[in-house]
Amino acid sequence: MSAPIVHAQLAWLAHPQELAERFARLSSDLWTLQMHSVNRLFGLQSADPVTPNPDDARFADPIWTEGPTWDLTKEWYLALTHHTQDMLYDTPGLSGKERRRAAFWWRKWLNAMAPTNFLLTNPVAMRKAIETRGDSLVRGFRNLLDDLQAGQVRMTDPKDFSVGENLATTPGSVVFRNRLLEVIHYAPTQAKVHAEPVVIVTPWINKFYILDLVPKKSMIRYLLDQGLDVFITSWKNPDASMRDCGFDDYLTEGIQAIVDTARQLTGAARVHAVGYCIGGTALSMYMAWANRHFAPEEVPVADWTLFTTLVDFHKPGDIEVFIDESSIRYLTENMEKKGFLDGKEMASSFRLLRSNSLIWHYVVHGWLYGETPPPFDVLYWNMDTTRMPYAMHAWYLRELYLHNRLIHADALTVAGESLDLGRITQPLYAVAAEDDHIAPWQQTFRINNHVIGPKRYVLSSSGHILGIVNPVVTPPKRKYWVADVLHRSATSEQWRSEAIEEAGSWWTDWMAWLKPKAGPLVDARPAATDAFPEIAPAPGRYVLER
Repeated sequence: MSAPIVHAQLAWLAHPQELAERFARLSSDLWTLQMHSVNRLFGLQSADPVTPNPDDARFADPIWTEGPTWDLTKEWYLALTHHTQDMLYDTPGLSGKERRRAAFWWRKWLNAMAPTNFLLTNPVAMRKAIETRGDSLVRGFRNLLDDLQAGQVRMTDPKDFSVGENLATTPGSVVFRNRLLEVIHYAPTQAKVHAEPVVIVTPWINKFYILDLVPKKSMIRYLLDQGLDVFITSWKNPDASMRDCGFDDYLTEGIQAIVDTARQLTGAARVHAVGYCIGGTALSMYMAWANRHFAPEEVPVADWTLFTTLVDFHKPGDIEVFIDESSIRYLTENMEKKGFLDGKEMASSFRLLRSNSLIWHYVVHGWLYGETPPPFDVLYWNMDTTRMPYAMHAWYLRELYLHNRLIHADALTVAGESLDLGRITQPLYAVAAEDDHIAPWQQTFRINNHVIGPKRYVLSSSGHILGIVNPVVTPPKRKYWVADVLHRSATSEQWRSEAIEEAGSWWTDWMAWLKPKAGPLVDARPAATDAFPEIAPAPGRYVLER
């Protein structure tokens, strides 16, 4: 946190002319703000010289504009905040990454110091306290105590949800289990299914049921209703005993295990693989591995689909503020002591990326307004964290995020094979999200520059989760852009200029692409068979581990 901020301060001190020019610009803007302040103090109408960003809901209540005192509080805060951020982004003599890191950490501090976060500078909180005769403050104090007991600022009440009861309720069976994962095979909803199954590789930094929330949001149920035979990974929540599990193990005992299970249970020679987020990165590595490990006609995956997946980590989004040699060394040393990375640490990092919406919003509404967090299945899933084993996660951070070796042919060796994305020839369907801050869509597009098979790329509206958990509804809530990628040299800008905008969910386009490839219709298979009996009913045991 401190290094980039100190670097930015030293850089400005080393450039006095640029600093003087910046202060002159600040003085001019502050003079405008002074005139606005005078007008408001005398009761005159005056347009706000500084306005919140469109996605900043902190000052949405009319009192922040109609009340002169509160309007000035808001305006001075926004003016100083915007100028500070602009200065950091324009720091002379500093690399772009260092500028972004300095601006990020200063922004966290500025967000924390917002007048909305404190009772005496939040008119809405004081109004609620008066209207409720102090009851809102009593409820807020109880919420504060509950959050302290939970060890985090709760975004929803955990008591509202239970996995297997009102989340992850799609019927199915665990048909395979090893030390790393359970393989869930879902019961069919159609009398006929496509002969070749769909295998979904979920990220191990979260639990799989993001794709099987409530029935109306469940991608799993949608795929079953489309006549597809679905298998999914449910990763074990590792503890210290799994400290030495490496990425080789996740590939061979994880991805290869579910591919083999699906092929053997269904009798199909090939599967149709899907990977989400880091699960998609792992699937990309598996595809490169499989295209070297197997003869071309024996590769067990017919085609593959990626959801919000990075393979080129040059600009990995906002998370880059945590990625440098010293940060990874510090994190690795801590993991080495415990044998794993605690899931709450990872969750805190991701919430910090959007601190206003994922932290301070809940502080204000819970502690100052005394509101009970509403039930929200996605936020419950987000709080249901998992751990990561030391060896695998340390390797992943260093080799991919820090050194970006996956995009370089034969720079990585996994499970005895050197990886080259350029060897992947199977058709690819890749989906990104327009507002994704974890896997920016322009960076996910770069998979198209490395693989050589046919490629179709989709950009969904919304973010990392809701851009994917995007059920078909009428009237449509979202939209997407879609086009084939015809050349490996194509850029995201070129693709966007040629893509067709469609209303609704990209799920329908995906089905039009996938189902003709998934083989003829055959009699539906049961979730469990004599060869693969039910070890446990879905959602299994691993997903319930804390």
